[in-house]
Amino acid sequence: MLNHLRPAFTLVVVLTVLTGLVYPLTINGIAQAVMQTKANGSLIERDGAVVGSMLIGQNFTADRYFWPRPSATGPGPYNAAASSGSNLGTTSAKLRDRVAADVARLKVTGMTSPMPADAVTTSGSGLDPHISPAFAEAQVPRIALARGLEPAVVASLVKQQIEHPAFGIIGEARVNVLQLNLALDALKM
Repeated sequence: MLNHLRPAFTLVVVLTVLTGLVYPLTINGIAQAVMQTKANGSLIERDGAVVGSMLIGQNFTADRYFWPRPSATGPGPYNAAASSGSNLGTTSAKLRDRVAADVARLKVTGMTSPMPADAVTTSGSGLDPHISPAFAEAQVPRIALARGLEPAVVASLVKQQIEHPAFGIIGEARVNVLQLNLALDALKM
């Protein structure tokens, strides 16, 4: 019986060391050497302090900032420990009520129809850091008024921050809300 258990035990130990230690450490070492920023979470720093990640949205609510799309994470918005979509379908009364409330809230701020879809819909993960250029442009008047800036200045900043599709065809044009808000704060007034 020991003759059968020894090779099995040895195989478990060897595979555990290979797949649990050697492989992850090798891949991490390669990632650190080749793409350190991405391997460490694509963190954004300002004045030596980490202010966020390019990969996880933040819940900006002040009128002087661009707002992200709604988040379905719980218990609060943009909770990276609870990434999930809402799983509410088009026939859900709860979804219709939430979207209607979001549309009404945005109209009060001066946003007009047609409302960009990402202004009132959540992403699959609930953590999307991007909004569409249309949603960013729709927020320009509110932000210009709140900051006492010319709308053309804010609109120009939005155009500068647009990330275009990879190779011109993969993905959609988008704007990272955190980077846009940091660029907005950096404007000399």
